[in-house]
Amino acid sequence: MKQYIVDAFSDTLFHGNQAAICILDKWPEVSLMHNIAFENNFSETAFVVKTGNDESIPKYHLRWFTPSDEVDLCGHATLATAFVLFNFYEQTTQKIIFETMSGQLTVNKNGDLYEMNFPVYDLKPIPVTDEMEAALGARPSEAYMGRDMLCVFDFEDTIENMKPDFDKVKELPGLLVHVTAKGTKEDCVSRSFGPRIAINEDPVCGSGHCHIAPYWSGEMNKPEIIARQASRRGGTLYCKIEGERMTLAGKATLYSVSELNC
Repeated sequence: MKQYIVDAFSDTLFHGNQAAICILDKWPEVSLMHNIAFENNFSETAFVVKTGNDESIPKYHLRWFTPSDEVDLCGHATLATAFVLFNFYEQTTQKIIFETMSGQLTVNKNGDLYEMNFPVYDLKPIPVTDEMEAALGARPSEAYMGRDMLCVFDFEDTIENMKPDFDKVKELPGLLVHVTAKGTKEDCVSRSFGPRIAINEDPVCGSGHCHIAPYWSGEMNKPEIIARQASRRGGTLYCKIEGERMTLAGKATLYSVSELNC
C-alpha cells in the first residue's frame, strides 16, 4: 500500500497540518484502516479508491480516520489527498470529485492553491457557560453549535495564549471545540481542540472553518475570509462563502512517500 505524508495549508515543510494519504485499489478491512490511522497518530489518515470518471473528471471514494474514529468531514486531509492525486496520478486534470460521508466534494487545482467545495454548518447560538470558561481558561463572549462548538473571544492574544484543560474540554458539547477572534493581519485567528477524538489540538482544521469562516463572513459582511490557524505549526486558509456551500482553499507540500507493509 502506497502512503504519502503531506503538510496541508502550508507551502513550507513542518508547518500546516500533517495528513497521511493511502492510495488503494480496493477497500481493505475497516480494522486495518483503524490500525494504520492509530499507527500514524496524525489527526487524520485518508484512504482513497478510484471509482471511475464523471464526464472525464476523475472520481474517487474518500474516507478519513483519526487515531480513534472514522469522521464525516476533514478539510486538511481532503486537500492533502487532492495534492497527491493531482501531482502523482491525475496530472492532466484540474478537477477531482470525491464521494464522502458528507456527500460529493469537488477540488479544483488553481495554480498552487487547491480549492475545495465544502458544506457550511448551520450555527445556532448557545449560552456561554462556566464550564466553557473552566475548560478554556477564558470566558467566551459568544458561543455557537454546529457539528462542533464555536467559542468567540474579543482578543487575538487570548486565542494565541490559551492553555486549555483538555480533560474539561472533552466534557464540552460538540465533536470539536473551536476558539476564534478577529485578527489584526488576517480576518480571523483560531485554534481547534479535539480531545474527544484523541486530538488535543488540530494544527489546522479545514472542517472547523466551515464553522469559523461563515461566522466571520456574517460579522464582517464580506464573502471572502482569510483565516490563520494559530497553532504551533500554523496555517493559512482562503475561504469564500457561497450560500450553503463554501470554497476552502490552501497550499500543500510533500513530506514523504512510503510503502506500507500491510
